[in-house]
Amino acid sequence: MAHAPAFAELTGDFAPATEADWRALVTKTLGDAPFSSLEKTTAEGLPIAPLYAEAPRPLAPARAVPADRAWELATLTAHPDAARANAEILADLRGGAASAIVRIDPTGKAGVAVGAAADLVRVLDGVILEFAPVALEAGFLGPAAADWLAAAAKASPAALVRFHLDPLSAYAEAGVSPGPIEAHLIAAANTAVRLAETYPQGQLFLASGRVVHEAGGGEAQEIAFAAASAVAYAKALVRAGLSMAETFGKITLSLAAEADYFITIAKLRAARAVWARLAAACGANPTARLEARSSRRMLTAKDAWTNMIRLTAAGFGAAVGGGDTVILGNFTDALGLPTEFARRQSRNSQLVLMEEAHIGRVADPGAGSGYIETLTDEIARAAWAQFQAIEAAGGIATALSSGHIARGVADTRAARPEPKVIGVTAFPPAKDTPVEV
Repeated sequence: MAHAPAFAELTGDFAPATEADWRALVTKTLGDAPFSSLEKTTAEGLPIAPLYAEAPRPLAPARAVPADRAWELATLTAHPDAARANAEILADLRGGAASAIVRIDPTGKAGVAVGAAADLVRVLDGVILEFAPVALEAGFLGPAAADWLAAAAKASPAALVRFHLDPLSAYAEAGVSPGPIEAHLIAAANTAVRLAETYPQGQLFLASGRVVHEAGGGEAQEIAFAAASAVAYAKALVRAGLSMAETFGKITLSLAAEADYFITIAKLRAARAVWARLAAACGANPTARLEARSSRRMLTAKDAWTNMIRLTAAGFGAAVGGGDTVILGNFTDALGLPTEFARRQSRNSQLVLMEEAHIGRVADPGAGSGYIETLTDEIARAAWAQFQAIEAAGGIATALSSGHIARGVADTRAARPEPKVIGVTAFPPAKDTPVEV
């Protein structure tokens, strides 16, 4: 009877059985270079070894895979013209997106020119809010924008509205606040609690660490910022009338997804572990609702076509890492507003990962991987320590005002080595092919 040869028969001497055997083989291959030459660290100094043994158990709580789609595909609209923004949203929903995010800027410089409820109603014309969730990105205008979205939802208790109030990220990005930041927290919480009565399925706050990522911060810093923001928002909601157990179910956690998908996977898993510990301490549901949005800082203006590779890698990491909602930017974002082609490419990258590669078929694919489990644990422990430091400094608002957050991010950014960027510093094109925006 014929039989398939064993792995050892096929590989001969190149089938090490233990980690020690692997190390011996690697040492032989390295020659005079020490084994430590293969070791490296993250920007925050967390160690990354070249080899890992199989992890004995998952360190992050697993996320159940939804029955219909593995994750929610969302798109962001920022075109200043309301009619064009509406057309983009409808095309995205027809083209496979499940939800939409509207970035609001009444001046039209950095988002849709919305300054009143009637404007947002025009932007959302034709969108059935009971089926397609709509989220806002409005900075300090959050409370007003939330009322505008509520007007568009017409008091329907089934409306899937996501107000995503986040004044702390706006404060961190701008460096200043129009009035005391504490006043913005109070106004946002009062608005949120008032609207929660009408919209029981609505999400109220967005606890995002992405502003730290975009400024050059590390993974642990990003999670710590998001966790500290969640605590600040939870406390504000409690003061406005909700119970602590209710608040955590109304806060969405948001983190950046980058081209290094191992880092993204471990970061998202670490964030779930931190959230679970934080929520359990507050008597709340330990399962986070996690939004992953592609990094802006990784996108290049030169040879922008290569951004498709980075965005796809970010989408892969976000999906494998357990993102409930995934938002990929457009490959032309570093140059200007996207064309319909660029938006379609962004949607299709996720659709291929979801419906052809079936990335989401398995819950927590990284579980048991020595590298991913170890990195998850290291990031989670570092994030928890930094979260405690923020709380010890007086909370996130005080830590921002005192410069505590900015100093930490600056130190991490300074520690980053010069990156190798395909199409820019590595393998630059002989001739730049322009893209349309």
